[in-house]
Amino acid sequence: MYQVILLKSEHDFAREQWEAVDEVVDHEGTGYSLRAGPRQPLPTDHPWDEIAVYAPEEISEEEFQEWYAALQPQVEELRLKY
Repeated sequence: MYQVILLKSEHDFAREQWEAVDEVVDHEGTGYSLRAGPRQPLPTDHPWDEIAVYAPEEISEEEFQEWYAALQPQVEELRLKY
C-alpha cells in the first residue's frame, strides 16, 4: 500500500491510500503527475507506508515546491524525514 498525497493547490490537498502508483493519474477530473516518491519514511512512533506526492500536471516544478512548502505545516507526511 502507498500513502498518497495529492496537492490540489497551495492551500488544499487530498490524502489517499492506493495499492499502486503511476507516473500520471486522473483524480476527480484533474490530471496529476508523480512529483516525489514513493519513498519510505524513517521510523517514527508508528509505521508508515511508502509515501508518494502528486501535483497537477500543468504546474511547474517551482510551483510544486511552493505548494509543498505551504502545505507542510498541515500535512504530516510532508514533514517526515526520508
